[in-house]
Amino acid sequence: MNQTSRSFKRSRAFAGASFMVLAGIAFAVLNVVTQWLAMTLAFPAASMAFWQYGFALVLSLPLLWRLGWSAMRTRFPGRHIVRVALAAFGVQAWIMGLASVPIWQAIALVMTSPFFIILGARLFLGEAVGWRRWAATAVGFLGAMIILQPWSDDFTTAALLPVLSALLWGASSLLMKNLTAYERPETITVWLLVLLTPINGGLALAAGFVVPTGAALWLLLAAGLLTVAGQYLLTLAYNAADAAYVQPFDDLKLPLNVLAGWLVFGYAPAGLLWLGALLILGASLFLMSSELRKERQTAPA
Repeated sequence: MNQTSRSFKRSRAFAGASFMVLAGIAFAVLNVVTQWLAMTLAFPAASMAFWQYGFALVLSLPLLWRLGWSAMRTRFPGRHIVRVALAAFGVQAWIMGLASVPIWQAIALVMTSPFFIILGARLFLGEAVGWRRWAATAVGFLGAMIILQPWSDDFTTAALLPVLSALLWGASSLLMKNLTAYERPETITVWLLVLLTPINGGLALAAGFVVPTGAALWLLLAAGLLTVAGQYLLTLAYNAADAAYVQPFDDLKLPLNVLAGWLVFGYAPAGLLWLGALLILGASLFLMSSELRKERQTAPA
């Protein structure tokens, strides 16, 4: 039994899933902070994105100092720039969406991202996408739709902003996965932090620059720290396993964010919420057990 446990912990499938879940926890807390800034303190979205990633860059300076300029050495600067630009516009769409809809609704909509990622992984990265991966992603998306009910009268066009961010982040994630074949996780994370600040700065200036004070300042510092942790864990997840495999574990962000939204804001969607959450959790656990079983079958004796 101990040998089985050690084999399980050494598995790349387990590592990829674990890093993705930890990233989801970090981003759930970050979303609560973001929505508090947007809805309660009415802090502008463009300036919020600039300060969040600006503080993330400052908090990353010890890492940059330890790694040196060699961490930015790359043969693919164009891919890094395009990836970060897509991520920056995705952040802007996401923050504006959180200013308009509850956390759980925004998360349910952003869960359309696996469709973009799995399709892109098949078309552009050449990854094999078997029926188990398609089925797990489809069940996770079905769970999100059960929770969201986009056909209801409460559905608003502002809720489409998270869908736009899902598309942009899906494209950014595909470029990240492509870069992990050639770059270290530290290099990918550092490029993101260094480039996001000037891009978000330009967008903030265009929208009317705001300097944070008081509670907004402390919350933005916390957002910067959570951003660093979440992005690095996300990079480790894609580095450990195929993008099409780890992506369904991102569906766990739905129950995590529902819990965070309920604890802080009192958002408690009723009815079929729990059925949708069980579908998402079940799909992720099914996919993980399937990948672990396949690894054991193909591993050398």
